[in-house]
Amino acid sequence: MTFYASKIFWFFVQPISLTVTLLALSLIFQLLAWRRLALVSTFCALVLIGMSSLTTIGGVMMGPLEARFERPSPPPERVDGIIVLGGSFEARVSGARGGYEFNEGADRFVEAAALARTYPQARILVSGGNAHLFDALPGDAELAPLFFERMGVEPARLILEGQSRNTVENVAESMRLAQPRPGEVWLLVTSAFHMPRSVGLFRKAGWDVVPWPADYRAAGRDGLGSCDEFNRCLALTNVALREWIGLIAYWAMGRIDEPFPAP
Repeated sequence: MTFYASKIFWFFVQPISLTVTLLALSLIFQLLAWRRLALVSTFCALVLIGMSSLTTIGGVMMGPLEARFERPSPPPERVDGIIVLGGSFEARVSGARGGYEFNEGADRFVEAAALARTYPQARILVSGGNAHLFDALPGDAELAPLFFERMGVEPARLILEGQSRNTVENVAESMRLAQPRPGEVWLLVTSAFHMPRSVGLFRKAGWDVVPWPADYRAAGRDGLGSCDEFNRCLALTNVALREWIGLIAYWAMGRIDEPFPAP
C-alpha cells in the first residue's frame, strides 16, 4: 500500500504537476469569475516553475544530501559484499531492445564494477525489481547480469534481489537473501543524494553497512542564483525535493530513527 500511495502522492506534488494543477485551478476560477483566486493561482504556478527550472535551488537542496556521507578513507582492506541499490537502468528501453541501457544513475553500477575488481572475493548483491506503477518492466536485478558479464564479473558472485519496489523493500529483501553475519563488511553503493535515507533504513534493520556514495548530481558549492540549463535544473529540483520529502516521511512513520541520518 505504501508503494502505491507514495507513487500517487509524488505524481501530484512534483513541481511540474503542481504547476499544471495550479494553472487548471486558475482556469476554473476564471470561469467562476473568481478573478482574485485565479490571479493568485497563476502567480503561484509561475513562481513554482520559475524557481524550479530557472534557478539553482535544486543544487542548493541537493548539496546537504550529497555531502552527508563520504567514502571511507582509507577504504576497507577486506570487503565481504557489495550492495547496489537499483534505479540505474532504463527499463522500458532495455526491455524493448533486449539489452541494458542506463539512465543518469549509471554511476552506481560503474562504481560497483570497479569495486568488484578491487575486492574479487566480495559478493555483489543487486537489489531492485519493477518499480513502475502500471507496466511490467524488467528491474535492475534482471538486467544487471548482462552488464556484469560484460565487465568480467563471474555470475556466481551475484546475488539478485528482484522483488523490491522501493528502498524499504530493498533493505528487507536484501537482508533476507544476504543473511549478513556479525563482523562482515558490506559496502552500500547508491546515489549520494539517496545515501542518508538508505543508511537510515539499513541501521534501523540492524545492518551496519559502509556507505560508498556514487552518482553525484550537484557541484556541492551551489549558491542560489539563475540557471540557464532549464531541463537539468528542473530535474535536479525534482530529485532533491523527492528525497527530502522521503526523509521526512520515513522519519514520521518510524522507519528511520533520525530525520537526517549522519555518519
